[in-house]
Amino acid sequence: MKVSEEKKYEHLSPFELKNKLIQMSRTHQERMMLTAGRGNPNWVAITPRHGFFQLGLFALGESQRKPHRPGLGGTAEKEGIAKRFEDFIGNNSNTPGIDFLNQAFLYVGDTLKINPDEFIAEMVDAILGDHYPMPDRMLLCSEKIVHKYLEQEMCAGKGPSGEFDLFPTEGGTAAMDYIFTSLMENKLLHKGDTIALGTPIFTPYIDIPHLNDYEFIELEVKQDKNSDWQYPDKEIEKLADPKVKAFFLVNPSNPTSVSMQKATLDKIGELVKTRRKDLILLTDDVYGTFVNGFRSLAAVAPLNTILVYSYSKYFGATGWRLGVIAIHEDNVFDKQIAALPEKDRTELRKRYSTVILDPDKMKFIDRMVADSRSVALHHTAGLSTPRGV
Repeated sequence: MKVSEEKKYEHLSPFELKNKLIQMSRTHQERMMLTAGRGNPNWVAITPRHGFFQLGLFALGESQRKPHRPGLGGTAEKEGIAKRFEDFIGNNSNTPGIDFLNQAFLYVGDTLKINPDEFIAEMVDAILGDHYPMPDRMLLCSEKIVHKYLEQEMCAGKGPSGEFDLFPTEGGTAAMDYIFTSLMENKLLHKGDTIALGTPIFTPYIDIPHLNDYEFIELEVKQDKNSDWQYPDKEIEKLADPKVKAFFLVNPSNPTSVSMQKATLDKIGELVKTRRKDLILLTDDVYGTFVNGFRSLAAVAPLNTILVYSYSKYFGATGWRLGVIAIHEDNVFDKQIAALPEKDRTELRKRYSTVILDPDKMKFIDRMVADSRSVALHHTAGLSTPRGV
């Protein structure tokens, strides 16, 4: 490659540059090395996929109980659907994935106390994909299940009092896009604001603040490699400055793969509870499931934290694009919106007036759902229902 051509690639993200390098690679081994940094797994979790496709076959059978005409099924009937599912399990007990489905079914009923007909009806309709998501933010049974999972994996099994509202998204990347859009649209962040970045950090997150959509001023809060990649007290103290509007971090960090220890979490939590009750915490915790006993900032500072989790890495499912945003039901975002100047609140009432009669009562996370579809297309918002399954 000529020097003049090399210059053209200097400003590309490493993730985009790798496409050119892959084209130039000569061996399979070189291509595998170049794609490794993207985070794709080298395994496929077989059991849940067997279960998924067996559930799909059951759902197709339900749709054909009252077909419209040859080749066109009908909407599955809710009445008695759990019993029919149990019969399906019994009749196919030796089929791969069936035992997994049975264990999931029993867990949802026995442990989470979700009505079996409600659960199976939701799963069947969702996997068939014959209706728009309703509620659009997240299906009802699914939210209870994912909430329990996040409590177990992000809060070491003991979540804070109260509950989180959840919004599943097309991967963690879509979650970040929706979050920044809604923070700006709802006047919680403005162009020229200072946001802190926990560094070292996933490279694209360094680029986001520079986009003309945001034009944020970046402040580094640096981990110390000599202290097991924790944030020293003097770095945490930077967050005490009221001009810092948000702290954006990855935990466990990417690329260092180290999670914040209890002492570090507690120091940030104490700062937020005492001196910076207005600070926005945005934490990307997609690698948290690789750490035994992991605790997110959402566990110690739930009122200020926007949690992003993705199923992609731990479950070897990057192609599914499965992420979720969690915001505590009692949070600073709703309070800050309510405290905006009247001029700003008038603008926001106008923005969301087509989707709710009283926009002042609209939660921040529900505004995010509307913003994800430019508000006007809110009636078709929500994650694809088969992915919701």
